[in-house]
Amino acid sequence: MKLLRAATLTVADLEAARKRYSEYLDYGVIDEGEVPADLAESWDAPKSSGQPYLVMEPASGTDIFLRLIEQPAHPDFVPLRSYGWAAIEICVQDVLEANARVTRPGSPFEVIGPPREIEGLPAIYPMQVKGPDGEVVYLTQIRDDLPAYDLPRATAPIDRLFILVMACSDMRASNRWMETHAGVEMGREMDIVYTMLAGAFGTPIDELHTISTMIHGRDVFLELDQYPPAATPRPRHEGMLSPGCAIGTFWHPDFDALPGPWITPPVPRPGPVYKGRRVGTMKDLDGTLIEMVEG
Repeated sequence: MKLLRAATLTVADLEAARKRYSEYLDYGVIDEGEVPADLAESWDAPKSSGQPYLVMEPASGTDIFLRLIEQPAHPDFVPLRSYGWAAIEICVQDVLEANARVTRPGSPFEVIGPPREIEGLPAIYPMQVKGPDGEVVYLTQIRDDLPAYDLPRATAPIDRLFILVMACSDMRASNRWMETHAGVEMGREMDIVYTMLAGAFGTPIDELHTISTMIHGRDVFLELDQYPPAATPRPRHEGMLSPGCAIGTFWHPDFDALPGPWITPPVPRPGPVYKGRRVGTMKDLDGTLIEMVEG
C-alpha cells in the first residue's frame, strides 16, 4: 500500500493558485468548498474554518492529491528557513521538458534549483521551483528504482505527488517520533551537497547537509532534512494553518495501532481525500501537522 495521500498548501489567492497548478502542472479540480469547523479544529486551526479550498488531482488521475486552502499571506514567512513541511515532490516524465514548461514567459514559478543530476543517485534527476505563496515544489524525473525502494514512474508529463519533505530541528528525534506515532520505518540517512539549503541559509555551497528517508515496505515517501541552527519555528497567523505546505496526509493500514496523540478524536470524513474513512491529526516535535487516514 502506498501511504502518501495528499499535501495541503495555503495560498493567498485561491483562483490564481488553481490557475497556475492547472496551466503549468496539469492538475485538475475534483472538489471544492469551505473548510468545515470541526476539520479546522482537528488541525488546531479554528480560524481556518470557512476558508475556501480546492482539491486537485494529477493528469494521470492517480489517487494522490493537492489541497489548496486560501488564507492571508504571513509577512514573516521565508521558504526553506523554518521547521515544518518544507516542500512537495512530484514525478515528471522528462525534467528538461518540465523545466521548459515552468520557465516559459509569464510563468508564476521561480526556478530555485535547475535540473541537476545528483552524484551517487543516478536514478533521480530533479529540479526545484518556488511558487508565489512560497511553496517549494520539486519536479523529479525517475529513471530507475533504488536497490531497497520502489519509485513511481510518471504516466503523464507532470504526474503524482510522491514525496513530502520535512524540515527538522532534530532530524533523528523526528525519525524516532515518526516511527512511533505514524507507524513508518527508518529508511536511510545520508550527507549530501544541498544547494537550495545553502542558498537559503547563506552557508558554503559545498557544505554537506544530513537528510534521511522514511518508508513503508519498499515505498519511500518521506524525506526528513536536518536544518541548520539558524532555522526557526514556522511563523503563522494565530489560529490558522502554517504558510507554505501546511499538512501532510497519509493512509495507514493499521489505523487502530496508531497511538496519537490526536488533536481531536478521529472521526469519519467525506470527500475524495478521506473517502468516508476515519481521520485524525497529530503534531510532531516541531509542530508539523501529520494527518492520518484509516487505510
